[in-house]
Amino acid sequence: MEKLIITAAICGAEVTKEHNPAVPYTIAEISREAKAAYEAGASIIHLHVREDNGTPTQSKQRFAIAIEAIKAVAPSVIIQPSTGGAVGMSDEERQQPLTLQPEMATLDCGTLNFGRGEIFTNSEDTVTQFASNMQRLGIKPELEVFDRGMIQMVHRLQEMSLLEGTPHFNLVLGTLFGMPAGIADLLYLVDSLPNPSTFTTTGIGRHAFTTACASILMGGHVRVGFEDNVYLAKGVLARSNGELVDKVVRLAKELGREIASPQETRMILGLQREQS
Repeated sequence: MEKLIITAAICGAEVTKEHNPAVPYTIAEISREAKAAYEAGASIIHLHVREDNGTPTQSKQRFAIAIEAIKAVAPSVIIQPSTGGAVGMSDEERQQPLTLQPEMATLDCGTLNFGRGEIFTNSEDTVTQFASNMQRLGIKPELEVFDRGMIQMVHRLQEMSLLEGTPHFNLVLGTLFGMPAGIADLLYLVDSLPNPSTFTTTGIGRHAFTTACASILMGGHVRVGFEDNVYLAKGVLARSNGELVDKVVRLAKELGREIASPQETRMILGLQREQS
């Protein structure tokens, strides 16, 4: 079985210091959390950025400053900006970090009801536009899937020749109105993926580490981090993203998977270029 890629989603757009005081907002805090995750074994930093007061932003300038700060403390790590942004942002806002031409970026593949009146809207036109822009800029998309129908959108992108190489998915389980986080649910999604594909799994909240174990055993990869879960164990707040990554490393070793370095991750995912 190939080595395990660990992605650290270090802050997200919705989680706050009220949920966990270690959630990073400032550039210094984002750099600190990226460093901790990288040193624990993460080869990809999934990046949202915030203003210093915690307000989510897709500002190109804020992303550029954060990427520079992360590269200063984790020079070989792969930085994967989010194009999801926060609910209510326009397509133009969400795509700003693409102009920095990162190696990877996320591509959400459908609309999701997050509950409490929050609808994360991704029309077919939005998804195809984002995919076209990533293709033009040579950016590898990570295909964000919250339910089975979103895999159909990926097949549509392939039919339109908007995806190159082996597609890489992030299968998100345990959101309120998305795919549940049972083993059968993960198997169903994995069996529905195009062949060949690679996939990472994300378990939301209490599902973080059970989902991680299932993915490790199935030959998939794992994403953890404060964006998705702020607890190391029931009732125990994680002190850093590094602690969450370190727990995945321990689980992987018990289950017989070695951890991929950033360069090995580039080989597994077929990234075309390494950023300077």
